[in-house]
Amino acid sequence: MEDGYNCRPLTRRFLLGQAGVAGLALATAPAWAQMTVDLGLPGGPNTRPITTSFPQKTAMILQRSRPPLLETPFEVFDKGVFTPNNEFYVRWHWAVIPTEVDVDKFRLAVRGHVNEVLSLSLQQIMSLPRVEMAAVNQCSGNSRGFFEPRVAGGEWANGAMGNARWIGVRLKDVLDRAGVKAGAVQVRFNGMDEPVVSDGPDFMKSLDIDHARDGEVMIAYGMNGEQLPLLNGFPLRLVVPGWYATYWVKMLDDIEVLDRPDDNFWTKTAYTIPDTPHADMKPGETGVRMVPINRMVPRSFITNIKSGETVQAGAPALVRGIAFGGDTGVGRVDLSIDNGKTWQASQLSKDEGKYSFRQWEARLTLPAKSNYTLMVRCTNSDGVAQPAQSNWNPSGFMRNVIEAIPVVAA
Repeated sequence: MEDGYNCRPLTRRFLLGQAGVAGLALATAPAWAQMTVDLGLPGGPNTRPITTSFPQKTAMILQRSRPPLLETPFEVFDKGVFTPNNEFYVRWHWAVIPTEVDVDKFRLAVRGHVNEVLSLSLQQIMSLPRVEMAAVNQCSGNSRGFFEPRVAGGEWANGAMGNARWIGVRLKDVLDRAGVKAGAVQVRFNGMDEPVVSDGPDFMKSLDIDHARDGEVMIAYGMNGEQLPLLNGFPLRLVVPGWYATYWVKMLDDIEVLDRPDDNFWTKTAYTIPDTPHADMKPGETGVRMVPINRMVPRSFITNIKSGETVQAGAPALVRGIAFGGDTGVGRVDLSIDNGKTWQASQLSKDEGKYSFRQWEARLTLPAKSNYTLMVRCTNSDGVAQPAQSNWNPSGFMRNVIEAIPVVAA
């Protein structure tokens, strides 16, 4: 396993000298190899093709071609804490995505309730103080395919997530350069993708002004030591550490400071969750108060053992995986072989930052030949642990139940 990443220096010359990379054609009718993967989704369908037809991506699980929904094969997460750029999942809302970006002509607009309207070139953005942060980017609907009863939407398994070291500038520094006026309430972000129909709602997301200016929210131009791949938001994307990826607007080219709450469809109506513990409700339940999805919750996974695998009985077996604390760091990761009656602590690897994946490992001994279920539970540094029961909501958001993998001791 490797816990590092490609450390090639990301300089202004490097970024602007790679303009050709941003001109790759997106696959409109991808031809995929005759390889498939069985995702084991309880509501089916289980089989997905493996595609290699998208620019700057290697073999990915094809969930949808227009707009691109590409899932990271789960075995990738056993390689280390940083997800390689060419295996990092992809999720877009609209299919009209620019297939090329002229980096010399590109401008980021900063406007609205500000003292000075800005139109910033990439050179100007990269001249601001540079920051780096390791953070997990996770789709709100990651693992939606495991919801029972089944809900509508992209039927992801567990691969609609990834961890990267993001490189860019603080959003606060950009907003301060424009000068936020008193009375500002929210900041709205828009990208270069467009609706496929004239009356479709443009994809935009907003953050409260204090969150936008907290010094952690970033405008990234690089990930894992390289420029952003086209499908992951080149040339700029928002990074909102600890929050679900719906807020991480890709191909960011417009920032608007608002003096009123944002009432656009994607903020007010879409991406809402029950205002209940674990965002949980009963199928068919009505009258539940809904609020915009926001902070992530802790999760953990076993990455080196697959469901149904055989493990030697009576001998110590190495079990390893990844965990993340959601909106804070990983406190501990525990394992159980007796359906949660007892738990054994794992050993945590290097801490890459509170928003990052954290690798863990432990040695377990399955005492006798039999069927077992390996369970893994993350407790974050705020003391919040994964729940024993799955949540349910009509959007299939925020699944973080304790993961359980059946194995055979022989």
